[in-house]
Amino acid sequence: MNSPVSLAVVPTWLVVLPDTDAASAAAARALPHATGSHTHVSGRPWLIGRWRPGELTVGECGGVRLAVWGEHAVTREEAAKAAATVTDLASLDHFARSWHGSYHLLASVHGRVRAQGTVTGVRSLFHGTAHAAHLAADRADVLADLIGASLDEGRLALQMLSLGVLHPLSARPVWRGVEALPGTDYLVLERDGRARQKRWWRLPRRDVPLAEAAPMLRDALRSAVDIRVRGRDLVTADLGGLDSTAVVCTAVRAGADVVAYTAATHDARGDDVHWARRTVEELSSATGGPGRIEHHVVPAEEFPLTYDGIDALTDVLDAPSLYAVDRNRRMTLLTVAAERGSTLHLSGFGGDELLAGASARVHDLLLRHPRTAVRHARGYLAKYRWSRRRALRQLLDRRPYGAWLEQIATDLTSPLPPLEEPLFQWCSPARMPPWATPDAVDAVRTLIRQEAAVAQPLGPGHGEHRELATMQAVSRFARHLNQMTNPSGLLFASPFYDDRVIETGLAVRPAERVTPWQYKPLIVEAMRGVVPEAGRTRATKANATMEEEVGLRRNRKALLALCEDSRLAEFGLIDADVWRTWCSGPMSAELENVLLHPTVGCEVWLRSRETLPHHRDG
Repeated sequence: MNSPVSLAVVPTWLVVLPDTDAASAAAARALPHATGSHTHVSGRPWLIGRWRPGELTVGECGGVRLAVWGEHAVTREEAAKAAATVTDLASLDHFARSWHGSYHLLASVHGRVRAQGTVTGVRSLFHGTAHAAHLAADRADVLADLIGASLDEGRLALQMLSLGVLHPLSARPVWRGVEALPGTDYLVLERDGRARQKRWWRLPRRDVPLAEAAPMLRDALRSAVDIRVRGRDLVTADLGGLDSTAVVCTAVRAGADVVAYTAATHDARGDDVHWARRTVEELSSATGGPGRIEHHVVPAEEFPLTYDGIDALTDVLDAPSLYAVDRNRRMTLLTVAAERGSTLHLSGFGGDELLAGASARVHDLLLRHPRTAVRHARGYLAKYRWSRRRALRQLLDRRPYGAWLEQIATDLTSPLPPLEEPLFQWCSPARMPPWATPDAVDAVRTLIRQEAAVAQPLGPGHGEHRELATMQAVSRFARHLNQMTNPSGLLFASPFYDDRVIETGLAVRPAERVTPWQYKPLIVEAMRGVVPEAGRTRATKANATMEEEVGLRRNRKALLALCEDSRLAEFGLIDADVWRTWCSGPMSAELENVLLHPTVGCEVWLRSRETLPHHRDG
């Protein structure tokens, strides 16, 4: 039998085992590659893996053992005190709903196991069965190695869909028999080998006035940042848009010494550098506490462009990633941060989805508050110059989510919607690229239709669903960046994805949090007195469209190299000649590249898996 390759080469991972003898074979395969382990009260293996010092806290009392793994402030004493109050698995809900940070919550309660990640999936959990034992792991590839799962061509084809926000299909692992646990659920592993999922998280009531919610968000973000920076001599961070600025200013005012980096762009209209410098100047003069900030601007000429080095990437990711096309761009700052000696890098990831929200909330307002809905709709139409006819069609569309998915399956090979397409529906329609083979399209269509028969939206309306679905999709970028930085010992932190921060933001009245007339009103009000005034009310956001257009021209040779001996073509999922022709011609960075990026991510991922060492158990 082949040795579990991922366990041997991945720097951090965690496997959760049931309290049963049937799990002994999996434990025997995992233990030689682990740096730490914990047992059930019975003495059988419970947690096996590799983790950084201070990441995993375990407390116990009687027949209960409780573990918290990730970014948190739970001490061993606090975990033991919590374990003393646990009577059954459901009683752990209290701690899941109150502890701050981003972590996996794990428990062994009198022989029964509870395991869960975070709502958005920044900390995910995967599960599957081998030899009558149901196991869980934080990485899909680690679990696939342990249970001997093979790649599923249909699931791999799903990863070629444009946009990557097709709940719940886009989060599905690419291995047969490996499933992703929804962030809203926890996994129960019984001693008889059975496993089941139970819901623990639901959307908060959305009725808190913005004025009341702003200080609550400020406190939640402060707790999220403080958990991460406490006790560290050096912290690095992104400093670009309003969200990352809020995180940096919160960290400095909490007393952290922060080295912040801003990436300049080739776009003359990009103003991140201007606002970052103003923020640093005003923050430095205004801060009376112990925190200090050091700022560096990386010139655009020194920064890799999109598609840089895509034919030579070797990151060990547990899934294909849209971020492959920008991997070297993003990792430049993180590599500099690691070389500086940082073990923590703060980001503003997650802020857009939570704070800007989804215009699709207009769809939900139409029946309950029609005047407000019409006013907001007109605002969005004027702001983005959307088609009135298309907007009206979407707003009057009352199909349930499953019926909408069925339409996506029917339209898989239709052209992409135009740029002026309104955003009032469940999500932007996903499409298969023109180089996908008929077999790939048929496989994806079948999977979507199977899901359409049972799928439920993530929230009661289009807006709630779209926001949570986007959070889950974009949070995978944060997961993958952590997997990329793990070998250097750097943790990529996204405080806006913490459950407590998300709950606080989503509790705000939708019509106040999401509006076409003000940019992110919740964070603007919450950061009063934290972010310097000039930057607090900033209403602009830079993008990297020009970096992509220039990058495509300069790195076309590397892109075309992926078309040669394509692994996706070997699986029968793409026509390499069609893909090569497409990559050779002109493309719109704003529209057509949403078709290209997923395919590149899949091809790069398949090639990177081939670079892993393969050997046999001795």
